[in-house]
Amino acid sequence: MNLDDENLSVLTTVPGEFEASAIVSALEAEGIRAQAVGGFTAGFKAEAPGGASVMVLEADLPRAKQILADLRKEGAGVDWSKVDVDEPDAGEPPV
Repeated sequence: MNLDDENLSVLTTVPGEFEASAIVSALEAEGIRAQAVGGFTAGFKAEAPGGASVMVLEADLPRAKQILADLRKEGAGVDWSKVDVDEPDAGEPPV
C-alpha cells in the first residue's frame, strides 16, 4: 500500500520489519490504512539505532493508537516461556 501522497503520522517505531508488518496487518483488519517503512535498515548492526516505523493517516492516528494499545495489552498476557515454537529443521540455525 502506498500512502506517499497522504498526510501521515508515525504510530510507532519497532525494532524490526516483522513486528511492524504484524501491526500493519492488525490495523488493516480494523479498517485503518497503514504501512511499514524503514524495514530494510532495521537489521543493520551499526552505531545508529534502526527500526521500522508504522505510518498511518493523521486522521486515523487516535484510533490506531487505541488499537495498538489493545494489541500490546493482549500480547502482555502471553507467557512466552510456555509457547512451543518447535525445534529448527535440519540445517536451520537455532533462533
